[in-house]
Amino acid sequence: MKSFLIASVLAFGLSVSAQAKDIVDTAVGAGNFKTLAAALTAAGLVDTLKGKGPFTVFAPTDEAFAKIPKADLDALLKDKAKLTSILTYHVVAGKVMAADVKAGKVKTVQGSEITISTTSGVKVDNANVIKTDITADNGVIHVIDSVVMPK
Repeated sequence: MKSFLIASVLAFGLSVSAQAKDIVDTAVGAGNFKTLAAALTAAGLVDTLKGKGPFTVFAPTDEAFAKIPKADLDALLKDKAKLTSILTYHVVAGKVMAADVKAGKVKTVQGSEITISTTSGVKVDNANVIKTDITADNGVIHVIDSVVMPK
């Protein structure tokens, strides 16, 4: 009985001390969002996405950013206003899990709307959703294969 009690206390203590990860930490931990992390830092959005949320982030992979010509990407990373506009276009307020996604237009944090389609897989504008429901303590990440640009 004593060992059970000690094990229970230890297990409880470990679960309480384990820090939940926010969207930024979750993305960085995944390892394939290095360019996104650098862009969030350049735009000054890290603290926002570490905030309370909840947020739904359509996160382009490093391969998605690699589709943008290097000179264009380098220029974008230096243009804070444009970069912020593009990155916040990938974010929707609230936590929308894959099972709750519906086709249609959805307002982004940037202010304009993205178009979600659900025929032949899920698309966000012209980007394919390639992985869903990566949960974080302040929202959810859905991985996309292209960077989407505001109209």
